[in-house]
Amino acid sequence: MHIKQIALAALLLAAGAANAAVTPEEARQLGTTLTAVGAEKAANKDGTIPEYTGGLASGPAVAKGSGMRADPFAADKPRLVINQANMAQFDDKLTAGTKELLKRYNTYRVDVYPTRRSVALPKSYLENTAKNALTAKTTDGGVGMEGALAGVPFPIPKTGHEVMWNHLIRYQGQAYTTKFDSWNVDSSGVATLASTGEIFTEFPITDPKRTETVKQNDVFFRTKVYYSAPARRAGESLLAVDAVNPVVQPRKVWQYLPGQRRVKLAPDIAYDTPNPASVGSATYDDTWIFNGALDRFDFKLVGKKEMIVPYNAYKISYHSKPADITGPKHVNPDMVRWELHRVWVVEATLKPGKRHIYSKRVFYIDEDSWSAVAADQYDARGQLYRASFDHLTYSYDAQALQTGNHMIYDFVSGSYNITGMAGPHGGTRYIDPLKASEWTPDSLAGTGVR
Repeated sequence: MHIKQIALAALLLAAGAANAAVTPEEARQLGTTLTAVGAEKAANKDGTIPEYTGGLASGPAVAKGSGMRADPFAADKPRLVINQANMAQFDDKLTAGTKELLKRYNTYRVDVYPTRRSVALPKSYLENTAKNALTAKTTDGGVGMEGALAGVPFPIPKTGHEVMWNHLIRYQGQAYTTKFDSWNVDSSGVATLASTGEIFTEFPITDPKRTETVKQNDVFFRTKVYYSAPARRAGESLLAVDAVNPVVQPRKVWQYLPGQRRVKLAPDIAYDTPNPASVGSATYDDTWIFNGALDRFDFKLVGKKEMIVPYNAYKISYHSKPADITGPKHVNPDMVRWELHRVWVVEATLKPGKRHIYSKRVFYIDEDSWSAVAADQYDARGQLYRASFDHLTYSYDAQALQTGNHMIYDFVSGSYNITGMAGPHGGTRYIDPLKASEWTPDSLAGTGVR
């Protein structure tokens, strides 16, 4: 046995009692039959999902200081095209939202490209993932989490809550910034700029120098947004901070509104409060498919499926002209790359006594990145209400995911919103963490002058 394998085996045996959900024998699959983050390493039966061979080691050059990335798979051609006429052949591979779009619009189609398992994460993150398999655990009925180092907390998940935690703590680098547009397209096909903002986002617990496991009140996510357009939103800003356990430390949000000229606490910026950045076409917890606390839903792990989802969507994520993307009724199909991937399916059902505009949500979480790539949202009557898609790309120069370009369709109003269009503004840049003073409520004041 290789020295590293012996050391890992000793670690697994020593920690075996730390988490009864995963046995040392199961954990030894990591790096063998499973990848280091817990995905199936082998190809699928017919080879349409290839074997994982380490991800994308490099890509087209990225200019110094730039956040723009060229498509490393630009030469690929679709291997099949799904439209209204042939969609029944692929029924078990399409989300409910995708099928609804195909049924409604004969102009909608899904161009399925060869599957590229491009994600490759930093070595230290992968090493910590192996340790987390036996030490991380959820708390407070899955709402909180502890015992994880800077890695995937639950690479061999047993519950829906564990899968959702893997999504919440997916690796996106330690800090990034981007300027972005959010566009709404109404039922008549008119596209309107909903907002332009500059966002700074950090993930403190992914610091590679961190050696301690996460505690209940540790901050795992914080973001700050400055809005500059349209005119009615110019000067607004907000700051949000999420701790690992919202029962112990609820989300803290501060907002600056130019008309009031003061920074105030904004506890309503969470859950199903309509997000003004999308002019109310999405909730705050629809952002990035899902964000925030897990306390309003029961999360059931349905299992793993092969699904056709947006993936390696460099064209739409880095395109510089919104008008080429925002077609009437639906996004321009020419702009979206779809691939067949294995995803974890999690069904979230609203808890008795809890309030939310969605009674049920079905999430599709990519096995290689642990990022949610799609979701179906249902109303109180159990009818399909909305559908979300994330145009995931891999930032090969930073060994990090980019999941900021996402969209949501509203099947009641016939409108849709696409947020995180960074192509017109220079893409996404990975940066050093901001100073502590820049994460205080006072940092918002003075930036909101029209």
